[in-house]
Amino acid sequence: MIPILKRMNFILLGPPGSGKSTQAKMLADFLGVPCLTVGTLLSYISKADTKEAKEIKEAMERGTLVEDKLTLKILNEQLKSDSYEDGVVIDGFPRSVEQAQEFDFELEKVLYINVSDEKSKKRLFKRGRKDDTKEAIKERLDVYHEETKSVLDFYKEKGILVEIDGEREIGKIHQDILEKLNLTGCQ
Repeated sequence: MIPILKRMNFILLGPPGSGKSTQAKMLADFLGVPCLTVGTLLSYISKADTKEAKEIKEAMERGTLVEDKLTLKILNEQLKSDSYEDGVVIDGFPRSVEQAQEFDFELEKVLYINVSDEKSKKRLFKRGRKDDTKEAIKERLDVYHEETKSVLDFYKEKGILVEIDGEREIGKIHQDILEKLNLTGCQ
């Protein structure tokens, strides 16, 4: 953990099986800030007895994205918590260019963990979840690429996108992230 000199907010993006959640957690631990996984937040909220919770649960059961405005509302409310005053590492958001454009939150950098579809498929099969069928994985990757290209272009135009080669060992990827964020002298 390093002492934070200023609030640092990061987003980690990557295709299914890229290891983005692992890297998000490692970066958050290194910085001493929370890691906010948007899918986990939505899943938690879906268990409540509200109209919004029902809407989230239905979208998740259909395998579709939760409506942009609702996702943004929930995320913005969450980020108002004192827990995030020193910074945050956000995992799994935004999922659409509309979410990226509407997300009014100061970001240091957006990290994209880049892995080939072949590597993603191998990693996902290896993890062995029941929903990781060949067809489901292909569909998730197709949807990911379709939705995410414009998100990556959006952040690239803003000059805050950092691409990371995700086809290496976990420790080497983490070290590369720290180097590209100029955090290696902070260890």
